[in-house]
Amino acid sequence: MGTILENARAGQVTREMEIVAEKEGLNEKEGLTSEEIRQGIVDGTIVIASGNGRQEVSAGIGKGLRTKVNASIGTSSDIIDLEMELEKARVAETSGTDTIMELSTAGDLDAIRQAVLAEVALPVGCVPLYQASGEARARFGSANKMTDDLLFEVIEKQAHDGIGFMAIHCGVNRLSVDTLSKQGGRDGGLVSRGGAFMISWMNANKMENPLYEQFDRLLEILHKYDVVLSLGNGMRAGAISDATDRAQIQELLVNTELAERARDFGVQAMLEGPGHIPIDQIEANVVLQKSLSRGKPFYMLGPITTDIAPGYDHISAAIGSAWAAAYGTDFICYVTPSEHLGLPFADDVRDGVMAARIAAHVGDMVKLGRRDRDLEMGIARKDLDWEKQYSLCLDPDRARSIRSMRPGSDGDGCSMCGDQCALHVSTACEGA
Repeated sequence: MGTILENARAGQVTREMEIVAEKEGLNEKEGLTSEEIRQGIVDGTIVIASGNGRQEVSAGIGKGLRTKVNASIGTSSDIIDLEMELEKARVAETSGTDTIMELSTAGDLDAIRQAVLAEVALPVGCVPLYQASGEARARFGSANKMTDDLLFEVIEKQAHDGIGFMAIHCGVNRLSVDTLSKQGGRDGGLVSRGGAFMISWMNANKMENPLYEQFDRLLEILHKYDVVLSLGNGMRAGAISDATDRAQIQELLVNTELAERARDFGVQAMLEGPGHIPIDQIEANVVLQKSLSRGKPFYMLGPITTDIAPGYDHISAAIGSAWAAAYGTDFICYVTPSEHLGLPFADDVRDGVMAARIAAHVGDMVKLGRRDRDLEMGIARKDLDWEKQYSLCLDPDRARSIRSMRPGSDGDGCSMCGDQCALHVSTACEGA
């Protein structure tokens, strides 16, 4: 039995494709058929993430599909609390995220990953380099002493456990690192943890990135477990002034070539995009990625659209995500209010997921023309049909709770206007 990509090329509509088609049609009158999804996989414009033995949690990402949202969780060396991470995973799922990335860097990483996989019915992603670097520190005293074998052992272990997509920093190679050096570095520094780990390792060992140099070895593992390759953005900007620079574009060029090699190997591939981008550069980033990659799915962190909103970065990112989705981005990683400040707690996760879901929907209103739900809401508001309004909300419980705490919630109006409700006045005028 082949991979999802190989089966699609053979003309087979698999269970994963049927699941994605069913999910896409749940809340909209129009959605792609399983055959259209199969063809998108063949064309390289759609990927399906699931995981070893986790077929029923499949999620489709790509052209013609609803913009998907990812929620990242995970421990740090300052906060190692498995129960908190599981709570965050549950909150993310109940808040409506489409995938979770388990990005722990401290504690029993195998146990944490396996617990998260058991906790949620969603595809789970990871960054294997985090665990490989941590194990190198524990075994050899330094992350820079990580061996190739250790790195690939970690990748296979995570794939075997059921990870559905992996962010792999293959494009951080000598050429892209040299480009970063020649441009004189960055105002905001290098903010990708995986990118920083790999550049440090390359400099210390005077060697090429093994994820790039031994790319076929990586593909053999991903093919074996049918894991989606998410080509990581190790050169993403961490400050608005660094957006769309030469280092970022050089890495993108490398990654687009590697994505083609992955597909030739039977491995699905998508590309990751930059993090801090002013709104006047978002369209250019999406168009450039889509053009160079021949329309492959684009996974973007945020993007965060201003550097001066700590505590509100979920709002800054939602602004960027709405623009990005409208222009064609397929998959957005949420940003929480605690971004740049500390590890997120469960409430931060919920706020981040909801902000990203709103942004994804706003983008899909443009990209997919999906406005039927908004039309229904407008009519329900005119009719003062509160139950209908709640049923159409992205977060019905919050909407119901807010209204119930105000005077007048037992009537058909609301406390915003009280007895001067414009809808009551206009209805009376229409009946006159």
